Amino acid sequence: MIMNLPEAIQHNCDVSDAKDNGIYSLCTLVLKLRNLYKWQHNLNPWEEPEPAEVLDWIADKESFWEEIKDDPFQPLPINDRKIEPFDVSQVNDHLHGSDLYYGAGYGRSMKAVFFLAEKLEEMVVEECPVLVLGKERVRDLSSPFAMFQDGTIIIRKEQLRFFFWDHIQELQSSYKPALRYVLTRYGLYDEKGALAKDRLIASLDHIVDQEMLSIIFHEVGEAQEIPLNSETMKEIIQMFPGSLIEHFVRATKDVLADTHPKGMLGHIIGNKKESSLGFYVSFLDGLRKLLMPEIDNVFSDFIGDDDWYKVDRAREIARERNLKRANMLQQIFQSVGRENPEQIKKKVQEQLITPLGLA
Repeated sequence: MIMNLPEAIQHNCDVSDAKDNGIYSLCTLVLKLRNLYKWQHNLNPWEEPEPAEVLDWIADKESFWEEIKDDPFQPLPINDRKIEPFDVSQVNDHLHGSDLYYGAGYGRSMKAVFFLAEKLEEMVVEECPVLVLGKERVRDLSSPFAMFQDGTIIIRKEQLRFFFWDHIQELQSSYKPALRYVLTRYGLYDEKGALAKDRLIASLDHIVDQEMLSIIFHEVGEAQEIPLNSETMKEIIQMFPGSLIEHFVRATKDVLADTHPKGMLGHIIGNKKESSLGFYVSFLDGLRKLLMPEIDNVFSDFIGDDDWYKVDRAREIARERNLKRANMLQQIFQSVGRENPEQIKKKVQEQLITPLGLA
């Protein structure tokens, strides 16, 4: 079958989803499938389809995945040539002058990521080019909302809208003080103290615009030099894909990006962005929360005293501890080739994971 460029990209998205949808927990997979359904049907994050329709669509999707799970990724047709799907530069050279941008790479557990989206805005932050994308023509199941590709920070605004909507809906029933703090500042509670859905809908794009720069600074932090270099990260993920070790390493790298003076927390603290700090603490969970308990602990005091110095000191302490962890990981993985994976796994577990109280 002859495909045009968007069709070939979508085919590769489908193959990636068919091969690697198993990296997600059942709850995460259902959420991602629901959002993929909304994207395919041009629905906003707050528009909920009939459950029966979504279930039928999911069943069809799973049957389709079964048919194509062993298919290879297709080269992309450009000017009578066949371009490898990960050759981002050549594809975007072809798209130059249009309003489209092509992205490709590897995400969690080395799942392939592909997308084609409309360009919205270009800017420079800390001498790093930033490209903000809008409407997505083609996407896969994973769809990260921010990434660093070919020296450019990519922000996918459609995915960011779903991220904020889903997380606010998920967390608002837990009455987290940090979330109530930030939603109060955005004026999203009604007279009875309940979250006003209509206000959230009306404010969602404003929230995304206000919080986007902080997310860009996470990627700025990722671009800074840290002990966990890209080669070490790649070795770890390829050796232990989908494992607790992969999650631990990714969480450590995220914490180092956020706590870098030029990273997300550095930006939030330097500009005294109260709402961004509230969202940061609200969304802090899992391994990241275990790796930097100081930030969560200091926020309860911050609600009462607005003491940014305490927050910055907590950032510095968290960074110092996680730099030590990153150095330990780097040293352990220098033995790749001399020790077998089980020996390496044992060292990571004993020296880094078990001390956190994790099996």
